[in-house]
Amino acid sequence: MEPLTKILSVSVELFRQYGFKAITMDDIARRAGISKKTLYQHFANKQEVVNESVLWYKSHMTQNCDNLIHDSENAIEAMVRILAYMDTMYKQINPMAMFEMQRYFPEAYETFREQLQAKDVGMMRENIQRGIEEGLYREDVNADLMARYRLETSLMILQPNLLVNSRNDLLSVSLEIGEHFLYGIMTAKGVKQYHKYKEKYLTQSPKI
Repeated sequence: MEPLTKILSVSVELFRQYGFKAITMDDIARRAGISKKTLYQHFANKQEVVNESVLWYKSHMTQNCDNLIHDSENAIEAMVRILAYMDTMYKQINPMAMFEMQRYFPEAYETFREQLQAKDVGMMRENIQRGIEEGLYREDVNADLMARYRLETSLMILQPNLLVNSRNDLLSVSLEIGEHFLYGIMTAKGVKQYHKYKEKYLTQSPKI
């Protein structure tokens, strides 16, 4: 693995496990198995590491979701597979990580939101439009509004609030909100498909 990729990969691993505030450049260099001199050859400071690692991580997540969507036989399967994927991701995230990024590294947080708007909203909108065409989502659903709503709720649960108090709560709340969203837009035909795919992809997830 190239040094830059190794640094970004290790940084993401540390940030999502311990949050952004506590991790130092020493921690990153040590985990990556490189000297601090090598680390500083790539990044001037921790702010740059955070900015680039968040962008790198978000790009990988978006690509993985895009692959899931294109490998699914219909819109419901795509949505359930993304729920299962996000469940796996949330198991690795410190509940305080998003809050700390927003508070201590606002530039990285804004980049994260910009990527969400530029790519993820579009993917979600296309999924909803596809589901409408397949008869799995209601015809009167506002695809653009619901896409933005779904992603805003995803961000909301990644911050300390009345809904989320621990890592386990994060997992169960994520699935609960995801299911609530789907029931709000699915047709009767879509509900039947949802139960089939839920059994296939979400049986190992926390009960909701």
